[in-house]
Amino acid sequence: MPKLYYIEAITQALQEEMARDSSVFCIGEDIAEYGGAFKVTKGLVERFGVDRVIDSPLDEAAIIGVSIGAAIMGMRPVAEMQFADFVACGFNQLVNNAAKIYYRWGHPVPMVVRCPSGGGLSAGPYHSQNPEAWFIHTPGLKVVAPYSAYDAKGLLKAAIRDPNPVVFLEHKYLYRRMKEEVPEEEYIVPLGKAKIQRLGKDLSVITYGSMVVFALEAAEKLQKETGYQAEIVDLRTLVPLDEELVLASVKKTSKALLLHEASLNCGFGAEVAARIAEKVFTFLDGPVKRLASKDTPVPFSPALEENFMPTVDKIYQSMLDLARF
Repeated sequence: MPKLYYIEAITQALQEEMARDSSVFCIGEDIAEYGGAFKVTKGLVERFGVDRVIDSPLDEAAIIGVSIGAAIMGMRPVAEMQFADFVACGFNQLVNNAAKIYYRWGHPVPMVVRCPSGGGLSAGPYHSQNPEAWFIHTPGLKVVAPYSAYDAKGLLKAAIRDPNPVVFLEHKYLYRRMKEEVPEEEYIVPLGKAKIQRLGKDLSVITYGSMVVFALEAAEKLQKETGYQAEIVDLRTLVPLDEELVLASVKKTSKALLLHEASLNCGFGAEVAARIAEKVFTFLDGPVKRLASKDTPVPFSPALEENFMPTVDKIYQSMLDLARF
C-alpha cells in the first residue's frame, strides 16, 4: 500500500472522482497550468483539459456563484479558494444562496468549496485563519476538517458525491507533514462519523484538523510522564457532528477538553461543550474545558504565532490540569 502525503491524497481524490464522473470539474485561481497555489491540482489540466480544470478570475464570489449555477444544472463543481481566508469575498453566495437553495426549492446543490486553512506557517493574518465557525452556524452547509491523508482522500470523495454544498477545510500545515498508507482501491469515508484516534480512560480531548497531531503528541507525553491516559476524539466532520461518539467518550472518561486552532470566542468548541453539559452533565467529574487560539488576528511573527496558538506544551498542561481536577 503506497504512502501518500496529505496533499497527494487530496490530489488523488480529485483525479479519481473526475475520472469516475464526467460531471465533476475544478474551478479556481491559477489551478490549471500553474497547478494551484499549493500544487493540489498539479497535472489535472493535462489529463482532463481546460474545460474541466478552469482558471477563474480573481473573484471568489464569481467562483462560488458559477459553481452554484453549475451544480443546479447537474454538474459537480469543486471550487478552490486559494486561501480559506478569501472565502469571505464569496460569503454571500455561499451562505445566502448555496446553503438555502434546497430549503427553498427542494433542489440539490452538489458542490464542494475547498479551503486551505490554518496557521503555523507564519503567513500572517490574511492567510492563516480557521473560518469553520462562520459556516457551522449556517444551516444547509456541511463542514469537513480531516487530519490524516487517509481521511482527506476518503472524505473529499464523499463530499464530491454528496448532494449538499460542502465546505472542505484542508489544513495547510498538514499538506506536506502528514504521510501514511492510503489504499489504491476505491474507498470513501462517510461524512458525519468521528473517529477515536487514541484510546484513554482519564479524559476525552475532542478536536479536529491539525490539532489532532498536537493532541496525540501531548497525550503520549502525558501518559509517559504521569500515567494519565487521554482519549483523542477526531471529529473529522463538524457538520453533521457525530454527537453520539463524542458523548459516549465523555461518559466513559467523565472529563472533556475541547481543542481547536480557531480563536476561542464562539468557536466550535463552545457548541460541543454546551451539548456535553446539556446531555451528559451527570457523568462529569470536572469542568468542561476549552483550549483554542487567542482572540486576536493571527500574528505574522513565528514567536508571536506560537504564543497565539495551542501548542503541544499548552495542550499537555491543559490535559494534566483537567486530569488532576
